[in-house]
Amino acid sequence: MNFRVVVLIMLATVGGMSGCSSFQISHRESGEAKQTRKAGDSFLSTFEKAILGERPSNDRRWRPDLRVLATADFEGDRVRIRNVRNCRYRTEEDYDVRHYDLDFKLEDVQSVDFVIVPFSNMPLIAHTMLSFGLRNGQYFSISVEGRLEQGENYSATNGTSNEFELIYLIGDERDLIPLRTEVRKVDVFIYPGRATPEQIQLLLIDMLDRANKLAVKPEFYHTLTNNCTTNLVDHVNTLRPGAIPRDWRVLFPGHSDKMLFDLGLLDTTGSFQEAKLRARVNNRAILFKNDANFSKRIREVL
Repeated sequence: MNFRVVVLIMLATVGGMSGCSSFQISHRESGEAKQTRKAGDSFLSTFEKAILGERPSNDRRWRPDLRVLATADFEGDRVRIRNVRNCRYRTEEDYDVRHYDLDFKLEDVQSVDFVIVPFSNMPLIAHTMLSFGLRNGQYFSISVEGRLEQGENYSATNGTSNEFELIYLIGDERDLIPLRTEVRKVDVFIYPGRATPEQIQLLLIDMLDRANKLAVKPEFYHTLTNNCTTNLVDHVNTLRPGAIPRDWRVLFPGHSDKMLFDLGLLDTTGSFQEAKLRARVNNRAILFKNDANFSKRIREVL
């Protein structure tokens, strides 16, 4: 009998199964039922990983917004990214999951921006990601994250104990930016990167190759050694060895924007404080959230 089926039967026997049915995002679920479901899901995930010896897997009961992996196909000078996420959020747990495929020529990739999202209650820590700009004005982001299962919440502590798998989430900026500025209500800063189109294209290829490999051979996320910032640093240093040296701000990425500024990797003018003031996009992201040219609008003063 399948291991998960055995565990579900065991939990049902002791009365712990009220929340372990298929996950649905619904306002009709009571608060008590939702908490019971989350507790059951979290217990099942932890119990299964312990029994199986903490092996990374792409086959788990993922949150709906993290269920589908993005991959890329290359054919000559053409690239197709499959499953670009484009969710529409009402709340953190109430949203419509959407994906689309994105086709373009590699030579159309013209810019890369560094995006930093500091943790509001712990400014030394931040989430970081990259946004790539195409010649036609379209942008997409690559966000390296812990892949959460149903009932899980991100925790830096749990991220050191093989609790989450690693995901290269490729998303539309109309998903990834408003999720943070409007739903989570945290600051988002977007800095233009300093690199040639050829360097940017090679960077993108390297990141897409990594996404493809993770779809076949999953890895565990680790808060300190295999996270958003360490992976971005690895990609840059693969293409330009030593471009980002060892620095305490990699470990504490809340200051990673200042590190990149000091290294001359941000295409900015003036002081760092002036660049940071221009980079904050929260007000513009809210103002232009329904604008067809959202990505262009939020960069208008950059």
